[in-house]
Amino acid sequence: MSRRVELLVLAIIGLLMSSFQAIKAQTPVPHPREETDVKKLVQQLQDAWNAHDGKAFAAPFAADADYVVVNGIKIKGREEIEKGHAGIFATIYKDSHNVATIRGIRFLRQDVAIIHVEWNLEHSLEGERRKSRAMNTIVATEENGKWSIAAFHNTPIQAEGR
Repeated sequence: MSRRVELLVLAIIGLLMSSFQAIKAQTPVPHPREETDVKKLVQQLQDAWNAHDGKAFAAPFAADADYVVVNGIKIKGREEIEKGHAGIFATIYKDSHNVATIRGIRFLRQDVAIIHVEWNLEHSLEGERRKSRAMNTIVATEENGKWSIAAFHNTPIQAEGR
């Protein structure tokens, strides 16, 4: 092999190695504490739902959070989230029970995470016990050591065969 070809091969190998290092450096690896903290947000939501407490449900949300309800309506801010949930906890979901299962956590950066959560809800409607499922996407952010929910989008999961 000529000296020129050898230098070209070495240059290509060097570029590939530095590219892989750059990609690896850009992939955030969360500290176990961050993952635990974002899981706590989901637990807070579940506990507050099952206590039928609108204020506690809204507590993990940022003051200016965006919230998309299962019917597509968008509400803005912790206060509106609290009011909306206080209303449903006093009426349609007053005897409900909701179980959260985290389906995935992805850190976009050390201080930004996307969390996918499946919810299994049981409630009564006109004397009949009902079950429904939803998948939601949470965007959580950390500021000054505290995690909060910046955005929450809720989507019903259709029953099989529909």
